[in-house]
Amino acid sequence: MLSQNIKDSVIVKKHSPKTATILSACVPGLGQIYNKKYWKPPVIYAGIAAFAYFAIDNNNEYLMYKHAYKYRTDADTATIDKFVNILTTEALLSEKDRWRKYRDICIIGVSALYILNIIDANVDANLFNYDISDDLTLRIEPILNSYSTYNKSFGFKIFLKF
Repeated sequence: MLSQNIKDSVIVKKHSPKTATILSACVPGLGQIYNKKYWKPPVIYAGIAAFAYFAIDNNNEYLMYKHAYKYRTDADTATIDKFVNILTTEALLSEKDRWRKYRDICIIGVSALYILNIIDANVDANLFNYDISDDLTLRIEPILNSYSTYNKSFGFKIFLKF
């Protein structure tokens, strides 16, 4: 009798979407671990690492063309850029702008991945206790109603059981 009272008094902890959201906002991937989706954090970190790598690489290229353009357009004749007989001034400016745009796109990608990580943790936590039974059926049946010889109707019945 005592063991039955102990079993009845066990409190089932509810899965909290708020907790998953806060965890993912603080540390990307932590909300997915809270939701027991252990395969998602490596994907998140691989995406962040790829975007960060390309952002750093594109920033280095941007800085190289920026300094070359600055050296080319200053009044000092002692400063010579490394593209002196290779690229025109307009081409240097174009390359500088192109690499800056690529860097900015990668930064936007990191930000989007971070926000999607938070949204994914929240949605997954909301659906954590969603029960999907084995008896999920969709049935479509034709309907033919003939009230009289002049008034006939045709249609479909759709049954969804879940």
